[in-house]
Amino acid sequence: MSRKKIENSERKGVSAKVFSRAVDALKRGEVIVFPTETFYGLGADAFNETAVEQVVFLKGRKPENPIPVIIAGREMLKDIVTDVPTVARKLMERFWPGPLTLVLPGKKNLPAPLLNRGGGVGIRISSHPLATRLARELGRPLTATSANPSGKEPARSIEAAMSYFSSRIEIFLDGGRLKGRKGSTVVEIVDGRLKIIREGVIIREELEKALAAGL
Repeated sequence: MSRKKIENSERKGVSAKVFSRAVDALKRGEVIVFPTETFYGLGADAFNETAVEQVVFLKGRKPENPIPVIIAGREMLKDIVTDVPTVARKLMERFWPGPLTLVLPGKKNLPAPLLNRGGGVGIRISSHPLATRLARELGRPLTATSANPSGKEPARSIEAAMSYFSSRIEIFLDGGRLKGRKGSTVVEIVDGRLKIIREGVIIREELEKALAAGL
């Protein structure tokens, strides 16, 4: 087992020291690996353009596939979006925290890799406590694209993430083996209607049922 792994992760949970180092790294504009409720993610300060570009570089992600973000709570929405449609609010009530990424109209000053062609940014509140805590301690949204090069299998373990990025990322937060089989479901509200961009953990029927029930 490498010295880096021993220093940066612990099987029984992330220590306060390691967590503090991760937050400090994010504030310096570095990229880290952290667990979410689906897969391990590449985390960076979503308001730091250089850091976001580094995520794009590490991921090998194409411009037409914007980088989603995790926020600590709904109070962060005001810093990143210009509007939250009623339909989106209903879905938040039912599925946040959880694996539902909502594409909402983003502010124009956001780093370009976060925005789709229509100016939308994908956002969720993670149900993984470590992901939420990172965003809260950083005080900013956290990038949340899966920790694998584009086209490769998403990392469900810290070993898999390290096999991809150990030579280029310093800090890996170990959340054990994750049980995610699919990524988050990605939806956008277009003219007041639900548009599913990617069906993931949450299926269409669940979304439609929640909206029909008014939840």
